[in-house]
Amino acid sequence: MNNIKSKLVSIFLLGTLFVSVSCHDDLLDQLSTTEMPGVEFWKTEEDATTALMGAYSHVRGLFHRDYYFDGQGDYVRIYDGSGILSCSETNITRGGAAYYKGLYFPDPMWNFGSRFDNYFKYCYGGIHRVNYVIDNVERMLPNATSESKKNLETIIGEAKLLRGMIYFRLISMWGDVPYIEHIVYDNSEVVNLSRMPIAQIKEKIMSDFTYAFNKLPDRSEISGRAAKPAALAFRGKLQLYWASWNKYGWPELSTFTPDPEEAKKAFSAAAEDFKHVIEDYGLNLFRNGEPGDWGTMGNAEVLPNYYYMFIPSTGNANDGGEMIFYFTHGGVGSAQGDPYMRDFGGRSQENSQCCLTPAMRLVNRYQSTKTGDFLPEVVGMNPSDPNARTAENSALNPESYANRDYRMKATMLWDYEMIMSLSSQKETGYVPFIFKNWGGKVEINGKEYTTYRTDRSVDGYVFRKFIRNYGGAGRDEGDMNWPVIRLADVFLMYAEADNEVNGPQPYAIDLVNRVRHRGNLPPLTADKTANYDAFFSAIEQERIVELVAEGQRSFDLRRWRAIERAWGIYVGGPAVYNYDSHGAQRQGWFFGLSALALRQAYIFKIPQSERDRNPNLTQNTPWL
Repeated sequence: MNNIKSKLVSIFLLGTLFVSVSCHDDLLDQLSTTEMPGVEFWKTEEDATTALMGAYSHVRGLFHRDYYFDGQGDYVRIYDGSGILSCSETNITRGGAAYYKGLYFPDPMWNFGSRFDNYFKYCYGGIHRVNYVIDNVERMLPNATSESKKNLETIIGEAKLLRGMIYFRLISMWGDVPYIEHIVYDNSEVVNLSRMPIAQIKEKIMSDFTYAFNKLPDRSEISGRAAKPAALAFRGKLQLYWASWNKYGWPELSTFTPDPEEAKKAFSAAAEDFKHVIEDYGLNLFRNGEPGDWGTMGNAEVLPNYYYMFIPSTGNANDGGEMIFYFTHGGVGSAQGDPYMRDFGGRSQENSQCCLTPAMRLVNRYQSTKTGDFLPEVVGMNPSDPNARTAENSALNPESYANRDYRMKATMLWDYEMIMSLSSQKETGYVPFIFKNWGGKVEINGKEYTTYRTDRSVDGYVFRKFIRNYGGAGRDEGDMNWPVIRLADVFLMYAEADNEVNGPQPYAIDLVNRVRHRGNLPPLTADKTANYDAFFSAIEQERIVELVAEGQRSFDLRRWRAIERAWGIYVGGPAVYNYDSHGAQRQGWFFGLSALALRQAYIFKIPQSERDRNPNLTQNTPWL
């Protein structure tokens, strides 16, 4: 913990807020002529807002590449298991420094939970940054007018929301962690700080979210600024996770004792908060939740509405209120552009790097628009097989992808699907994706094309989601907003929480069906809502396809203690393999899985570098 001050406080405390110090004693009390002293800065609402914007910028760097965490799940593959390709080791606001050197494989045998020293470090940098805002703005309150006091309290509310978000993420990964709620001025204040029990931190986070709810406006007039629905949604989500930990247990966290009664109370409280978000603020799904037009096979001039929800040019700013909380990016020339096309796109999109791709198993989660149920699993086939592109259920047969959930067309590409090629910030025409035919020539309907260029498609598919289909920006210069909590997510979390307390109920079933309607799927059949287990499976199914590549799946698997179920594994059992669309065996996971490795998959390792500096930092038991 020693480096909380030495490495993090220093990167936050902006040079414009300090008095320049000379070696002459008589100059120490004089104001700087080149920098604004801290005593002169915290005078106006504008000063407080400026500091808050700096906090937003830093905290964005802790959440805006959460899609990497999906690589620890079962439906997304991260190239080489890390985010190192598109991340900078030092730039937090733009370069993904928090995610740098993290390990995003699903297999605990790789000890992925031991590789998040950077994330831990930068979380505490964010905490110091928001504490700096909170403490200084609170000092402004006694001298503020009544109107100014209200505005300053709103700023404090936003900062406390950000602080609560960071601590929520910390306890989701590490359980007990040190808790710091004021400015740290010297290492001596934190060098011996112990880990606070998760139950106490949870209450402090609840307090921050509640303060934010009480002080924030119903709706923010400024894009990216938080409002009451965000505070309620985060408070509900915290209670949902707390309920899950108490229901399923967290044996890897030795200080935590689950309580079934506490779980029931927390599920009920979560459902109540989510219901207020849904009903009280006039929010709606993007484009009213309508599926839009699927278009035609092998054509991308028209795509389902789900695709356009994530594209800035078509409503990503918050059309209808779908984006309850999101982080903005500045776009071209701002040094604050988003990196999403670089990570999701291939070389055909501004020479992007295709750092993550869909696993073949994701295809099988997209249900039939006719029956609303699962279809036979697609089967990989060698393209040299004369029947490969016509055989029933072949992964290379376009008909295997027909009449499926519209979100599949909006999310991913399979062989002969088109996507816009971009170069030098200009559209250069559509290119077809054909697995392992990178930059080749192919004739389709009498027209010659150059195929999609990338050698990093692992399972035979690439993403369309988060990839811009228009020019004007480089691969990491977009102005897309990163969704942290969306209304569809709240619908599904409400359904989950209410199902835990009351079983399947009409209101919750209707919410799930509204999410399904976005994929042009029929409502859930009676057997899918017949009991708790069936409805839970339906909710999980929607979370998989609706929230894919948004950083939710790995956290869901851990809080549900469902890693073994998701992968169909048991300790000491055979390896689990992914296969590609050509039928080849790809990654092998869970080789000789040990009981210890599986325990380590459920909780992260307290960074040893921090423990070396602070003798009072204990370690999570699976990592001892």
